[in-house]
Amino acid sequence: MSKRPKPPKANPAHSGDGQLRIIGGQWRSRQFNFPMAAGLRPTPNRVRETLFNWLAPYVEGAKVLDLFAGSGALFLEALSRGAGSALALDLNPAAINSLRSHLQTLNCDNGQLQQINALLFLQNPATTPFDLVFLDPPFNQDLLLPACQALENNGWLATDAWVYTESENAPSSLGMPGNWRLHREQKAGQVYYALWQRTAA
Repeated sequence: MSKRPKPPKANPAHSGDGQLRIIGGQWRSRQFNFPMAAGLRPTPNRVRETLFNWLAPYVEGAKVLDLFAGSGALFLEALSRGAGSALALDLNPAAINSLRSHLQTLNCDNGQLQQINALLFLQNPATTPFDLVFLDPPFNQDLLLPACQALENNGWLATDAWVYTESENAPSSLGMPGNWRLHREQKAGQVYYALWQRTAA
């Protein structure tokens, strides 16, 4: 009986491992593998570098929330650059287990992980607000705007919080909360990257 052929390795978007490199901070140039999954779009290095240049004055000591952590690139980058604490959420147990291993390798004790649906998490009243939130949900699943509305309505954001979004549609068309100001935006390929600053409602 012949063996079934192995699936091709040409498309890493659904299986295997990807690799991320931390760009700046105390763990600069450290590299880690992460499990790939359907719909996962790790933020490219050059976009991540641009984002953290935008955020440079605001990361140190910040309380950070990464709602759809995926590879964990943004979560780890923020911790490397001096975030006071960071919480990463993801539904994929492999992603959470991988990130847990990375935190142990880095001897990092101010990063927390939860395997949970981000929208369900946000339905709870916030205990303490976050200064910086990363929102990079899977596309075409209507996740971005409900997450933004829940962040705003349920007290998850500090008065002058920063929110980073990745979306398939232009930032001006997203219908964000009225007290969020579009600070910077960029497009790479078909993905729009935007940084928003919250002001008091």
